[in-house]
Amino acid sequence: MANSQLFLILVLAMVAGIILFRLYSVLGRRTGNEREPDGRWRLPGTAPAPSSSVSGENVIALPQRAAAQGGDPVQQGLMDIKLADRAFETEHFLSGARKAYEMILAAYAAGDRATLRPLLSDEVYGAFEPVMSAREQRNEKTKFELKGFSSVKIVHAELKTKVAEITVEFCAQQMSSTCTADGAAVEGNPDAAHDVIDHWTFARQVGASDPNWIVVATHSPA
Repeated sequence: MANSQLFLILVLAMVAGIILFRLYSVLGRRTGNEREPDGRWRLPGTAPAPSSSVSGENVIALPQRAAAQGGDPVQQGLMDIKLADRAFETEHFLSGARKAYEMILAAYAAGDRATLRPLLSDEVYGAFEPVMSAREQRNEKTKFELKGFSSVKIVHAELKTKVAEITVEFCAQQMSSTCTADGAAVEGNPDAAHDVIDHWTFARQVGASDPNWIVVATHSPA
């Protein structure tokens, strides 16, 4: 009886060995149809990258591509500037433009050439200089005060080679008047504010060590 049980155990062991050998032979060999490991990495918690069979509606466009497809030339221009100058920030630029607007107009009224010269292009400074000189020759004084802005917005942005140009529309309330040496009014009302709309174009060479923008054009739309 014991011999028959031992014989049965040996037979079962042989059958199990044969089965294990065949499984190893199949699972341990590559057939050429196995999927290669995905070498692309992704951030934890994000979905795997879609395969090439995913339809175009599910593909997320890059920021610059999305801007181009949006059809807004101002946003496209700002995106071009941001891609060329990673330190550029729209709100920071507009804050500086507000300060420059007030500083330039105040210096122009006072005939302060030392302040004006580094903030203006040669062409714009050349237009300001004769007016200041004529005013001084007539011994006239100009008073200026910026009361505030109703709006400040970018109306044009463009990257020309390596020069960034941004046009800002200033809608402001100003008090400005010119009088003679004896106080006689020549132009404006010193006691009344008036609304003004100005378009100023600022320019800066991308990558230059000087972070300052200069005014290269001024225009008052009708």
